[in-house]
Amino acid sequence: MADQNVPPRRPRDDRGWDGHQHPSADGYGDPHPPAPYGYDSPNPYQGGYAAQADPREQYAGQPAPAPRGPQWVGPEGLGRPAPARPAGTGLPTLDDDDESGRKVGRRKAMVALGGTAAVVAGGAALAMTPQIRGLFGDEAAAGDATGSTVTDGTAARPSGQQPSTVRTYTEQNESYMGSRAGEALKKNAPAGGRTFSGPAAAAAATKVTVKTVLSKDPILHLARRATFGVTPGVVADIKREGMDAWIRAQLDPDKLEPSKGELKLAELPTQKLSVQQLRDQRDNLNEQGANPEREMVDATIARQIWSKRQLFEVMVDFWNDFLHVAADFDGGEVYRNSFDQDVVRKHALGSYPEMLIAANKHPALLIYLNQKDSRKDAINENLARENLELYSVGVDGGYKEPDVRQAAMLQTGRGVDDKGKYVFRPEQHYVGKVKILGFTHANNSADPKKAEAAIDAYITYIATHPSTAKYVAQSLATRFVSDTPPKSLVDRLAKTYTTNKGMIKPVLMTLFCSSEFWAGVGQKVRRPMEYLVATYRALGVSPEASPKHNNGDSKRTAYARGLRQIHDKMRELGQYPMGQPTPDGYPDVYVAWTSAGAMVNGWNEAGEILAGYRTTFTYTAPEKLVAKPPATAGAYVDALSQRLVGQKLSTREKNLILGVAGVAATAKVDATFNGAITAVARAILASPQHHLR
Repeated sequence: MADQNVPPRRPRDDRGWDGHQHPSADGYGDPHPPAPYGYDSPNPYQGGYAAQADPREQYAGQPAPAPRGPQWVGPEGLGRPAPARPAGTGLPTLDDDDESGRKVGRRKAMVALGGTAAVVAGGAALAMTPQIRGLFGDEAAAGDATGSTVTDGTAARPSGQQPSTVRTYTEQNESYMGSRAGEALKKNAPAGGRTFSGPAAAAAATKVTVKTVLSKDPILHLARRATFGVTPGVVADIKREGMDAWIRAQLDPDKLEPSKGELKLAELPTQKLSVQQLRDQRDNLNEQGANPEREMVDATIARQIWSKRQLFEVMVDFWNDFLHVAADFDGGEVYRNSFDQDVVRKHALGSYPEMLIAANKHPALLIYLNQKDSRKDAINENLARENLELYSVGVDGGYKEPDVRQAAMLQTGRGVDDKGKYVFRPEQHYVGKVKILGFTHANNSADPKKAEAAIDAYITYIATHPSTAKYVAQSLATRFVSDTPPKSLVDRLAKTYTTNKGMIKPVLMTLFCSSEFWAGVGQKVRRPMEYLVATYRALGVSPEASPKHNNGDSKRTAYARGLRQIHDKMRELGQYPMGQPTPDGYPDVYVAWTSAGAMVNGWNEAGEILAGYRTTFTYTAPEKLVAKPPATAGAYVDALSQRLVGQKLSTREKNLILGVAGVAATAKVDATFNGAITAVARAILASPQHHLR
């Protein structure tokens, strides 16, 4: 048999995730576009976000172009450029520090609140990045959060490698945690624990011993981890229903009524179209500038902000990183929404083996990783490799190159027909015995049913493999507990996964019944997308348009336009749903996302939301966030922080915020904080209490 199309291990030069150009800045070709969303758009692609460099360059050893503008970077400088800004504009600006008579500069006060990693992860002395120190002065920080000194592992293992040389979801996390910042996080991580009869019992019996600036209230902890951001409504629901009942309800999302924001998703027209309809209407949609894959991202953002099915949405986001197919790939406009609905959302709280089987028969994945081009006499190994390396056992799962080769041979025959539907072509399927990572099969029939059954049996085998159980458990524990989750918890989750043959609900229930979960208060930091979504949730933004809004003759509703604006802002910040162009998904550890520019940009965005300048949604006026504002500044800060982050701030943090307003704690203030309420609320949203989850 001729394996003429089998690409080498690395570099890879035959990928299916090339981006494609959109016809207009906002993806719709609107003749009356809204004003730029917080930044000047230098590029007509993707709302001003510069087109991604071809991800294949990293495998070809080509140097990446020098980054321009604000970016999120890790310990080795790995990052994605944000849009270039016009000359002279520099970083987004906070309020001036040059006002005469002000004892505490607003920039330095906010940096001291949110930029110092000494408050991140509960008090581990990690400090700010060099970029922040350069922008705001060395006196604002101490230490270095991005040191690249390897503290554990060897050059042959992920924790001893630079992040740019590793690709898997767990591998990325481990490589970042090999930095000095990661070592500090490890020292503050919760230790081993045990399982209890229920979440409430585990919470009541667990003492939080890690250093943290967060309140140790278990209700707030649950709300931070199981949702995209604490709201008064979520806290009230947990208190009313009890932790156990609330978690059970979240694990049965179909019984939860849709929110107003979800009902308004009907205003995103392409989301109602089937794959066939999207194919049939492609030319017309292109003429209108409609982009179904971007509307899918818009819809995902809406659900993250407004859905009552918060744990479900958290798990959808988890799987979109773990079993990752980028939104912006060539074919995504037709197939990616179906993959979202029929693979990820259908199985997010169900069976992972069934999810992986469904993914391997879906046109989106078959096109994204070139499986549609693989046949017995010209094999493409992309999907076979990623099934092992990314989607199941992981890079350390025990497989070797012959396993990848055998798997690629077994999976031949799967493709996409001329109508855009999955098809199995028996004449292109390799027939012959295969042995892959302990799985053996005669594979001696070209009969479609028997051949496909052999492939499905293999997919089920790797999806239930002990290495996969550990890989999924490690990833879930990293998402929900700590950047350095205790081995005791990972082992327990892996055992539950194996016992239940890959069913996800029992694994999550084991997690919530474990003391390690409840002991991990303050051990996770919100990534850029999560920070923005949590800010919208904290401020109680409503999906209805403001009475001041004038939609003009726009083709889109105010709601659709508002979601696209949030989407574009996330692109600017460097993270948005399904946004990673390569199939490894976004890293989920703090040290992968440290950057001065994006941090300041996020704080400024909080100010934009507070001010309610964009009228596509309805915003609560900042002076109305607290129902009955206290008359003195110190008490008002306490009440406002209680409203926005669920707890009072420390005396030091409160004094910094009073410095932002330029008043003393005993000063008399009105509901507008004597005109400084927006600055004060934004400063609270720059605090570690809002950055942590």
